[in-house]
Amino acid sequence: MDMANSLALPPTLSTYGRTGAPTTGTPGSKLSGAQAAAIDKTAKDYEAGFVSAMLESMFAGIKTDKLFGGGSAEGMYRSLLNQEYGKAVAAHGSLGIADAIKREMLHLQEAH
Repeated sequence: MDMANSLALPPTLSTYGRTGAPTTGTPGSKLSGAQAAAIDKTAKDYEAGFVSAMLESMFAGIKTDKLFGGGSAEGMYRSLLNQEYGKAVAAHGSLGIADAIKREMLHLQEAH
């Protein structure tokens, strides 16, 4: 089961231009579809990593339950869960970080 698709997240705010659709570049763009898809993937991966790191720091101070805690393995699996949460947020595009990264990358690619 894909964790990114199984999490129910709030809908994206379309008023901010967050569609979650792959970027195809601007009209008259010199970028190919493959280049635009690579930029889209890179931006989403960056957002997923950022959210994962943010969640790791949020959960760093939470102690495991003595009675039902999973010990050291719980910490490892918590890290994996945070990575999946990061992927789910990035796939949904609810923060808009990937969109900002994408726009900047497209701007830099088209400038050269």
